[in-house]
Amino acid sequence: MIIKKLFNTLLPTLRKSPVMLLATGALMSAPASAADTDLPNTLKVCAASNELPYSNAQEEGFENDIAKILGRTMDMPVEFVWSDKAAIFLVTEHLLKNDCDVVMGVDTDDPRVATSDPYYTSGYVFIYRDDKNLDITSWESPDLQKVNKFVMLPGSPSEVMLREIGKYEGNFNYSKSLYGFKSPRNKYIRLDPRNLIGELETNKGDIAHLWAPEVARYVESANVPLTMVMSEEIADTGDGEGVRQHYPQSVAVRTDDEQLLQAINRALNEAAPQITAVLEKEGVPLL
Repeated sequence: MIIKKLFNTLLPTLRKSPVMLLATGALMSAPASAADTDLPNTLKVCAASNELPYSNAQEEGFENDIAKILGRTMDMPVEFVWSDKAAIFLVTEHLLKNDCDVVMGVDTDDPRVATSDPYYTSGYVFIYRDDKNLDITSWESPDLQKVNKFVMLPGSPSEVMLREIGKYEGNFNYSKSLYGFKSPRNKYIRLDPRNLIGELETNKGDIAHLWAPEVARYVESANVPLTMVMSEEIADTGDGEGVRQHYPQSVAVRTDDEQLLQAINRALNEAAPQITAVLEKEGVPLL
């Protein structure tokens, strides 16, 4: 069994039959524009109003930029439908209630929705100060035994692997301190990714293991040099199981919005260079 990314249900790999590939090729030859289709007049995108680096009401997030690229390519003006709730609630609290038509940055093959072809894949990364002089490339790296204060999120692949390498109990109090010793039981508490990287800048934390797209912006702007290393695709747990570290990301629509999904897939293919440029500017390591 593969452990899944925090708060998202997913089946990470798209497998296309020859028939599906032929169909995809035919669709890609059609224009991405909505002009000759029966699509909505606007591309209504549900987005968090305060969840950088992904999105905010000032449209400063990289997912805001990608949504606007998508809209231009589809010849559809983008209308953001802002939510004060965390992005993990956008599908259930807004998309499935018809408040909008699209949610960006959903794990590919999320069973609650129909998802587009992935527009990027990234993963969890190890991050540490250059002056730590560590040599860490995977969860099997011996240098992980030299460090004690791990910046990570509970319920994530990082926590599973921390238990696997015997570092969870020793990290327990430090991990709780990141929440101010508040219990996250039965509620979602989002930690500001800037503060998580700040733990490394101030040497309060020895090493972080976090979702790269969420922290790449802050790693690049840190006031001390930081090393960021991509985790292995599947971390070995020694029992034949594994913990997935890489996740493709897609655009989500409702399951009955097949025509919109097809148009989005055509547009994503057409706009791929622009989307990649946004992600590279953000510093997101791409796979």
